[in-house]
Formats: sequence, C-alpha cells, structure tokens
Amino acid sequence: MTSESKVNGFTRRGFIGLAGAAAASTLLAACSAGGGSSSSGTKPIKFWNMPWGAPTAFPQEDKAIVAAYKPKSGLPAVSYQQIQWANFTQTFTTAVAANTNPSVSSGGGTTAFLFEKEGKIHYADDVINKVWASNGIKDDFLPGLLDTMKTKNGYAAVPYNLDMRLYWYNKQLMDKAGASLPTDWDSFEAACKALKKIGVFGYGTYSGAGAFTGGHTLVAHMINNGGGLFDKDQNVNVVTDQNIQAMEWVLGLVKNGYVDPRSATYTSANAYSQMNAGAFGMIWDGAGTPANVNANVASQLVVGDPLVGPSGQKGALYFPNNIFMFKNSPSIAGSEAFLNYYYQNMKTLWTKKTGIGLPPLKSIAQAAYADDPSATKIIDTWQPISKTWGAPGSNTVFYNVTKVDGTQPMIAFAQSILGGNTTAKDALTTLQKALESA
Repeated sequence: MTSESKVNGFTRRGFIGLAGAAAASTLLAACSAGGGSSSSGTKPIKFWNMPWGAPTAFPQEDKAIVAAYKPKSGLPAVSYQQIQWANFTQTFTTAVAANTNPSVSSGGGTTAFLFEKEGKIHYADDVINKVWASNGIKDDFLPGLLDTMKTKNGYAAVPYNLDMRLYWYNKQLMDKAGASLPTDWDSFEAACKALKKIGVFGYGTYSGAGAFTGGHTLVAHMINNGGGLFDKDQNVNVVTDQNIQAMEWVLGLVKNGYVDPRSATYTSANAYSQMNAGAFGMIWDGAGTPANVNANVASQLVVGDPLVGPSGQKGALYFPNNIFMFKNSPSIAGSEAFLNYYYQNMKTLWTKKTGIGLPPLKSIAQAAYADDPSATKIIDTWQPISKTWGAPGSNTVFYNVTKVDGTQPMIAFAQSILGGNTTAKDALTTLQKALESA
C-alpha cells in the first residue's frame, strides 16, 4: 500500500474522480461469514469494507469482528468482502446496477451521497435516533460528526473513520532556526522566514501525481478564513473575498521562497523524502504523517496548534469516511442490527493499531490514544474546528462535493497556486468555471 493510499490520498474519500476508470475491480481478500446460518432462512447480508489500514492487520481484525457476529433469531448472518481501491467506483456501480450490491458498506467518503441522490440508500435515522440514542452510541460521536452525514431526507451514512488536514512541525529544526510556534497566519509566515535562513522550507506540501493533499490544504486555508467552496444552497461559490485573501497569502509564501518550488509535482513519497532529508520544517498533511517518515524525524514531529485566520476564526478541512446501508438488502432489519453490532465491537480496529484513520467515537479515542499525545491533540483541538468540503455554506457532505474531491479541476488549481504562476482571483475564477461545467 502506498503512503498516499495509507494516509492521505483520494483512496480514503473520493469517488467521482475515478468514475472513468476502466474495468471493474476484482474483489480481493477472501470472503468470510459471521454468525452461522440464519434461523429465518434469509440469505446472508453482505458487508463490504475498504482496506482502511495495514494490509494484514486491518483485514484480519475486521474479518474477526464480522465472524463473531451472532444474529438474533430471525435475522440473517453476514458475509464479509474487502473491496480494493483500484477501480472501486466500477465495483460499486456495477453491483448496484445488477442488484448484487452489499447491504452494509464503506466506500469513498462521498460514495453514499452519489447513491443517495439515485434513491439507493437506506437512511440510518432509526439506528441513530432509536437504537443509538438508547444504548449511548449517539452521544459518543465526536462533536458535530453525525450532522455531517445528514441530508434533507435523513442520514445517508454514519461516520466511521476520519482523515484530517493539519500541520506538523519538526521541533529540532524549529529550535535550530529560533522559530516561534505559529498561532496565526502572520506568526506562521514568521516561522517560515526563520526556517528559510537555515535552508529549510516552512510550508511543506505536495500536489503531484496521485497526491491531493496540496489542494486539500488550500481549501483548509479558505475555511480558516471563513471561506470555502460552497454556498448555503450547496452550489459552487469559489471566487469570494475570503478565498482570495487566503490564496494571496499562500502565493506570498511561494513568492518568498517558503514553499519548495517542486511541491506542485511532488508525490507523498517525495514530500516524506524531503522530511527525512530535513528540508521541510513544517508540513501540512494528515494525522498519520509520523508513520511515513524515518524514526529520527518522527521522534521530532509535533502537531501544531490550529491557526487563527485573519477573520479571527479557526478552521480546517476534514473528511468523515463513513458506512452506509443500501435499500436493496435481503433484510433491512438485518442490516440495521449488524450496523449496531459493528459499532459496538469495532474498537479493536484502533486499540490493536491496525492503521485505520482516527475513530469517530470518543470512547474509542480515549481507549486507543491514552498514551498518544499527538492523536489526542488532533482529536481534542483539530476535529472540533474542522469542516467538510461543504463549507462555508454547511458542514455536511452532499452530492456536489463529488465535483471537488480528487478531481482534475482541483488538481490544476492546486498546482497553479503552488507553482506561483497565477493570481489568486484568476486561479479561483478558473476553478469556478471548471467546477460549474463539471
């Protein structure tokens, strides 16, 4: 698994950007069934999950959780299938068209919202408002997280694991440069200036082939300034004063030499090589950055504090990956019962360090990260101030965000800003037009 698929890339969230992929992917990883046979004679429901963590540890633990499921009398058993990221769009669309789709599934972070628009999703309202309101899971979700899944018709999905956008700093390099820790945009720029004096780039990022984090970070800056890509009606609204100011700030960092000139072409592997070489004093990335650099560098990485933007606000971008249910199921009651079971028993995916993203439940975070100050800080300080692609109009995921998640217009936009060969307004105008025609 590449570092992009493991931590940062479109593979954890995106959907539409792969729609033109060629053939349907092979369903890899052996099927397994949980709970034995159904007393009702109903055929087993299918649970599909993506490879969210380490290639061996995650699927082994995930299959074990499913295999331990004991359905109540009259409810069906569950079969397990791991779906690979390669061409996963075709896998889902082909299955839905043939009525061979799973009953319960994860997928890209926007997958549920595409099928919700097509009327294929079974809403999770009863599970959330009845079952989870009763057993305490509803109140266990991190702040605001459940609401990100809510559409006008109901909850299209439930949060499963989180991919965050934040920055790390190398303490050793910051100390060497005599740089103060950033608290706002001005002090971040001052830290970059200090790092430049020792030959180190302060704004680490990457936006090359298969790498979408550079574009994510630019949107995070917009959100930090009260901006974003969508209005309250969920329509694209890119050319705003807040967004222009944010992109002018980044273009200023590029002009002053605080951004590696090759960042627009860097893959994640390139960026982590720069980290290992001591060329990046700070990097905008995900929660799993230390796992992708050498041990010496990892030992020096510290999660930065959320910055206060010129608007006086704190804000960032995050991606609530999710699990959802299809209407086409041998048993809707069976789907809901399994979903409840899974959330009651999925804690070991985190406590056994299988490499999955950050958990959606406070209780799991406390159990898994009691001795991990970085993960605890991310959950305590970054998650509450983060918003989805829907900002500033809403803090939800919806169909239109498929236009921006891992798509060519966003890639071109990020590369133009990081390349420094544009103005903020021109780049945003070009993006607006491209997204309107998408």
